[in-house]
Amino acid sequence: MTKLSINGEERDIQMSGDTPLLWVLRDELQMTGTKFGCGAGLCGACTVHVNGVATRSCQTPVSSVAGANITTIEGIKPSPDTLHPVQQAWLDEAVPQCGYCQSGQIMSATALLAQNPAPSDDDINDAMSGNICRCGSYPRVRRAIHRAADKVAKA
Repeated sequence: MTKLSINGEERDIQMSGDTPLLWVLRDELQMTGTKFGCGAGLCGACTVHVNGVATRSCQTPVSSVAGANITTIEGIKPSPDTLHPVQQAWLDEAVPQCGYCQSGQIMSATALLAQNPAPSDDDINDAMSGNICRCGSYPRVRRAIHRAADKVAKA
């Protein structure tokens, strides 16, 4: 048994330590906001935060994150009635098309803004380069990240 802290809640996990975190989240905990994309850590759909760092959960053995603070897309809202500034900016900029990559995109964006609250376009491009969007919503992603950064700066 492995103990994990997910979205601030301690969880006992009954899966093998070499099981990817993605499958623990989706199959054991029924937290399906984190998506399976490529399975090779290349597309970013499975991105979660481990101790605040954007991490590909499809390539992260559950044993390697025991004792770490894991945050999923389900855990980034500041309250049940309030969206995270990045989530709100995503809606305001109409970022999603098909929506499949969006939870990973949002998780990468929130990690970026936690480290760099006023990113340049180049900073955003670098931080988001590992997140693939087949619909090509990259310009709206960049605008949404700037919008969220502005909102947080004004708060």
